[in-house]
Amino acid sequence: MILPRPSRTTLAPALLTVTALLALTACGTSEADSGSGGSGAEGTVVIRIPDPGNSGVLALGKKDGSLDKALAKAGARVRWTGSAGPFAPAAQAMNADQLDIATGSITSGITSLAQRPGFKFFTAVDPDAAGEGILVKNGSGIESVADLVGRKVAVNQGGTGEYLLLKALAKAGIPADKVKRVYLRPDQTAAVFNADKVDAWAVWATYAVAEIGSGKAHFVADGAAIGSDNYSLNAVRTGFAEQHPKVVKALYRYLREAGAKEKQNPAAYLNVFTDVGPTAVTGKAKEVQTEFTRKGGTVGPIGPEDIKRFEAVAAFYAEQKVTPTEVDVAAHLIDIEKLK
Repeated sequence: MILPRPSRTTLAPALLTVTALLALTACGTSEADSGSGGSGAEGTVVIRIPDPGNSGVLALGKKDGSLDKALAKAGARVRWTGSAGPFAPAAQAMNADQLDIATGSITSGITSLAQRPGFKFFTAVDPDAAGEGILVKNGSGIESVADLVGRKVAVNQGGTGEYLLLKALAKAGIPADKVKRVYLRPDQTAAVFNADKVDAWAVWATYAVAEIGSGKAHFVADGAAIGSDNYSLNAVRTGFAEQHPKVVKALYRYLREAGAKEKQNPAAYLNVFTDVGPTAVTGKAKEVQTEFTRKGGTVGPIGPEDIKRFEAVAAFYAEQKVTPTEVDVAAHLIDIEKLK
């Protein structure tokens, strides 16, 4: 969904840190998580956000209470619901009035906008030049994008992975059909990649950190080499933004300020709740994540130059037949500075 990139395990610093994208792995079904967004006790506005996990701006904001404190000034509080994940299911949850905020990439956002969007984007984080790219095993013999010809590359369909691969191939002048795309969910790809059932993986920091940190893989081309325009974005349910603009602006301010702090001190936003177990980032992976965050962008408003790059991605997706037509991204953006 769109929060500073959850580590995008940290997306780059945007709602979660580790990157985005977000989506609900399951819509909340408990009593605490049920019900549409709106007024809570004594008229307090409830804003539903995916649980941030163990790292990132939102995780720390949840632990120390700073997020609720910031939102309280706008008469709101958070209800954590579901968990952070891919943007596509998060978009569906917003469309179904089960979620109010999500984090994801412009690429996954465009494919969701091509359907029946019930959300708009209100922040942008510059493309992650260091933390996303085409991942290959050390010693694989793949030393350039050209070496991918005739190989199998894992991608998430319509999202960051497919975009990165197609963009890299286009830049190298290689027809897309010369490389076999293997469509997999990002959270299911590591096992396939490590079993050598695919030759490469087009991926972002949320999943790349562990692989690079293991010392067994590297980017044959990162976002900078590919020329990626893959922004990380925060999205808000359209109805919520219309009813509670002050809350959306308060959230934006929190994300922007906290994201800047995270960039200065990335380690403070890792392993917020625990430094052991599957959600912890340790060893070399911690060093990799910290470096990606330092090099990454921070949350900001969506400006004219950003929109031009969004439109370039939309045109590229239409050209590559990822979407049937070119999506009008500009129609689904909020000028956060003008919200009152």
